[in-house]
Amino acid sequence: MPGASLSRWTLTYFTCALVCLLAAESLMVIGFGYPGAAIDAPETLILVHLVAIGWLSLLMCGALFQFVPVLVARPLLGEALPPVALAAILLGLFALLAGFAGVAEILSVPTEVLPLGGLLLVAGFGAVMLSLGRTLWAARPLALPARFVVVGLAALLGTVLLGETFALVLSGLLGGDMALSLLLNGVPLHALLGLGGWMTFAAMGVSYRLLAMFMLAPETERFSTRLVLATGTLALVLVAAAIPFAMAAEAGLTGLLLAAAATGLLALGVYASDVVALYRQRKRRNIELNAVAAIGAFAALLGSAMLLLVLLATGQLQARIGALTYLFAFGWLGGLGLAKLYKIIAFLTWLECFAPVLGKRQTPRVQDLVDEPRAAPWFGAYYAAVGFATLCLLVDLPTAFRLFVGVQLFATLAIARHFYRSRELLNVPLELRRGFARPHPFLPPARKVP
Repeated sequence: MPGASLSRWTLTYFTCALVCLLAAESLMVIGFGYPGAAIDAPETLILVHLVAIGWLSLLMCGALFQFVPVLVARPLLGEALPPVALAAILLGLFALLAGFAGVAEILSVPTEVLPLGGLLLVAGFGAVMLSLGRTLWAARPLALPARFVVVGLAALLGTVLLGETFALVLSGLLGGDMALSLLLNGVPLHALLGLGGWMTFAAMGVSYRLLAMFMLAPETERFSTRLVLATGTLALVLVAAAIPFAMAAEAGLTGLLLAAAATGLLALGVYASDVVALYRQRKRRNIELNAVAAIGAFAALLGSAMLLLVLLATGQLQARIGALTYLFAFGWLGGLGLAKLYKIIAFLTWLECFAPVLGKRQTPRVQDLVDEPRAAPWFGAYYAAVGFATLCLLVDLPTAFRLFVGVQLFATLAIARHFYRSRELLNVPLELRRGFARPHPFLPPARKVP
């Protein structure tokens, strides 16, 4: 497989991301943040950024460091940047969360910590974009899946710059009517560029490649895939074009957002048809658990689109935006992330432990590193919990919401345990793993694995 060398820091990114996910779910279980607090309260902002940066963005960065070389069939450029980026992102995240905790009077920290955290995040994600951008630039012309990643990285740039602007305004270091208006009206643009642009576009690009690779489906470049790229990019351009309207508080902001929603929903609809085609055209009749579990994520994406339409039609979008965001973040992005991690961690562990001696001695298959029958029910429990938690947010049942988030947390812990078992080779028959050293659960290998 071209580009299938081991990215040394990917497992470290994944571990940090999972810790942030478990921390966010634990905070929600004890009633911290929304719906116990207002959706724009500092406590809720702590949760939002812990999920968006700590869980989803670290997960995506780790995956891209491994799979962008696969997408372009070239080695990763700037191999010294991933650990630097990880350190800067984590420090920036901690500073940002501390700043929000100061605003909420949980900690005694100055508000100037907020822009400091934002600046560290700009540096960290800048290092990510530099490494991945150099790799993509050197591989021109790019195949369609890689172009999705390019658009996602462009949206990431807009997201972090808007976030740093908000931090400067909140800290009082940046003032003026236009800056205040951007803070009041631009938060939806920040969320759309982050969740809809950076994370969703990158997830789409990687999913096109991974679904085809793991299910042995044809990788032809369809017209429909080009349509997804074109309409999705147009939606993000419309969101970016709305920034000046948010700064000036002009009426055109709503019209641009509605146009972006229409083109974005069209892109999601065509993407869904592409996904269905990949499943139907696969050559592997019995698909693995990662592909089965991903169906729940695609269902959550479809459910998010339908819920958006209903909320727009009933005028309830602003009142129920928390439920929509929860389903999108935890069902679509989080569900897809957990599903693909189940395969990726086993695949990376196999590369590290067994690929160097392939053909020299008997080795297990990648599938021997996992235990699908025991893991499958936990994915079902996770998606069910996300669905019921979303319903509780829609009908204002905060106590029931915490109960279902507790189920979600327990399912996440169980899935993480299966990740650990794969990493520790505990599912591999003893006779096949005898003589092999178990890798460290999350630290990079001491040597580069070809």
